[in-house]
Amino acid sequence: MAWKKVLITVKTYPVISTKYKELVCTAGFDEDGNWIRIYPVPFRQIDYNNQYSKYQWMEIDLEKNTSDPRPESYRPNWQSSPRLLNKIDTKNNWAERKKYALKEVYTNLTQLIEEAKSETFKSLATFKPSKILDFEITLVEREWSKEKLGLLKQGNLFEPWEKNIIEVVSKLPYNFHYIFEDDEGRVSRLMIEDWEVGALYWNCLSRSGSEEDALDKVREQYFDNFVNNRDLYFYLGTQHKHHVMKARNPFVIIGAFPPTKPKKTNQMKLDF
Repeated sequence: MAWKKVLITVKTYPVISTKYKELVCTAGFDEDGNWIRIYPVPFRQIDYNNQYSKYQWMEIDLEKNTSDPRPESYRPNWQSSPRLLNKIDTKNNWAERKKYALKEVYTNLTQLIEEAKSETFKSLATFKPSKILDFEITLVEREWSKEKLGLLKQGNLFEPWEKNIIEVVSKLPYNFHYIFEDDEGRVSRLMIEDWEVGALYWNCLSRSGSEEDALDKVREQYFDNFVNNRDLYFYLGTQHKHHVMKARNPFVIIGAFPPTKPKKTNQMKLDF
């Protein structure tokens, strides 16, 4: 085990796990700008005072996850409480956040997938799409399966968070995808697993009471606003089983990085 300082940039929507009950995929950057995945994280079962926010520095006791071949994956020691530190704001057009998020940016999806399948086994990256074509919303099952719900009733006395009983997270009844092009015109359709897209849907539904209105608000934010008014990047991550089994494309969108677009300046050209 070793204490590491990590800037949290990714929290995915909670899922029910066969082994750990309910999990959130968490990732971020170390002080040198290298990606780190922290897994498993039973986020909603962590004591409230230790629940971290996105773009917050955290010192946490980690060890390399030997059961996960992905080089960025580390396992937290929850016996040692993490130390929450300062948050990074969006001043100066997100300048401080950009130092870490944009240190290495991919623009070619084929290249990134090749690296994921090479000896480097890369599984986390910042990606800049060349063009956003659409934002797709698909209706899926509205409830967790009985098999998955049954997992939550099976206690594990060896896990420190088991004493914290929580209500099962609501399952999102919709999947959200971006359809986009990379710098060579390759068209891809990737699912968005960011916690924030799910939270936005539920918050809008709570205010309006209408699923149609809630979906319109999600699309307005993630397509109309992010595409037209923001300089949008994706955080991409591989799904463990798909990466290990060498799926054609093991990546999904695990977060959005949408700084405001730089202001254009009109300068008169002078000829001498």
